[in-house]
Amino acid sequence: MRVLVAEDDPIIGLGIVRRLEGLGHEPLGPVGRAADVLRLARDERVDVYLLDVDLEDADGLELAALLHTEGLSRPVVVLTGLDAPELVDRSIASGVEAFLTKPVDDRQLDAALRVAAARHSELTALQAEVSDARQALADRKLVDQAKGVLIRALGIDEPTAFARIQRTARDRNLKLVDVARSIVAQRALLEGDGPVADA
Repeated sequence: MRVLVAEDDPIIGLGIVRRLEGLGHEPLGPVGRAADVLRLARDERVDVYLLDVDLEDADGLELAALLHTEGLSRPVVVLTGLDAPELVDRSIASGVEAFLTKPVDDRQLDAALRVAAARHSELTALQAEVSDARQALADRKLVDQAKGVLIRALGIDEPTAFARIQRTARDRNLKLVDVARSIVAQRALLEGDGPVADA
């Protein structure tokens, strides 16, 4: 995995880079400033962020949230030398996938990176499913709305209205939702006193 390493202590950062290389990962950095993290995140393919909580000019947890809002969301592993329980709570609230307290051994580091990547992948897939379900529901509502327009405008029943939408979609090689959108857009014409458009 390509791991962007953000660590404010250059010696510790270089040590982490060497350990990542030994584990078979491809480290980017180390960098100690938020601007450098953002630049690398934009310019390079990054699989995982390994962020120290205390960077030179930023809080690693706030940086994780900023990366997400910038559209640069990737799995985040937080690394800190602080023994502060509130950091765990803040990490959870920031959407961090793994939390490590220094010193950390190679096995813990590798496991955290892999767990973070797996959790992030599962979350991304779940978000895509939710988005697809919302779109399917919105499409279904639009088709139902179009059926209602046809029922009122043409005095036909629901099965006939739906068959008409299906036939139009098939004949014009369009999706049902696209035909429905067109019908709804023509509602005023269909339900008004003007001539009825052929759906």
